[in-house]
Amino acid sequence: MKNKLFMMILVLAIGVLAACGAKEDDANNSNADSSTDKQVLKVGTSADYAPFEYVDAAKGEEIIGFDIDLIKLVGEKIGVDMQVQDMDFNSLVPALQAGKIDVVISGMTPNPEREKVVDFSDQYNETEQVIIVKKDSGIKKEADLAGKKVGVQTASIQENLGNEIAKKVDVSVEGRTRIPEIIQDMMSKRLDAGILEGGVAKGYLKTNDQLAAFPVEEQPEDFKAIAVPKGSNLKEKINKALKELAEEGKIQELEEKWLEKVE
Repeated sequence: MKNKLFMMILVLAIGVLAACGAKEDDANNSNADSSTDKQVLKVGTSADYAPFEYVDAAKGEEIIGFDIDLIKLVGEKIGVDMQVQDMDFNSLVPALQAGKIDVVISGMTPNPEREKVVDFSDQYNETEQVIIVKKDSGIKKEADLAGKKVGVQTASIQENLGNEIAKKVDVSVEGRTRIPEIIQDMMSKRLDAGILEGGVAKGYLKTNDQLAAFPVEEQPEDFKAIAVPKGSNLKEKINKALKELAEEGKIQELEEKWLEKVE
């Protein structure tokens, strides 16, 4: 009886150990599988800036545009999935600083104030700045803005540009959170003009025959770059990806697909 009892206990013990080993193997296999999943980076953008980032409501709710295609190609190069989310432009840099997002691509131009708190990639696009007006406004040059109200996107290079113009011309510069608000307020005569990037203005000129545009007289050095947290190793990885994409002609393909100069 003692021998039988001993044998039964031994069999049970072996069974328990085997089950534990199987569970450990399953856990290890599960960990191995999860380790092959791509890292996800949260990308902040302000999706009111066609053709760089916007939503075509007629086709769905997906954010599309030059910047969106570009950041996805960058993600492929560095082996991560880029998860894009829409935010107000003036909240992008604070969100990056706070760690709520990992990357910003939003037609953003580096400037001394931004460079104090975030790092920027190499440039990936250059552009011109224009003043957009209604055709019947009588405004054809910067001097005609005297006594007028000009709309700009808050915390943008256009806001800085508007303030520079205001030093030469008696013009009131008013900030708006989103680009469409500038156009809407122009159409309703709450604003007389707006300062936009040429590529962005192009879209409004194509869809609204009441609008016209002319270049800003003193064009600032304006190029776009991708923002990452201060000191992040993402900067080096993104720069390498941008260089490869440029050499492969991929960035030029995106420019041909999305961007045109204002005529």
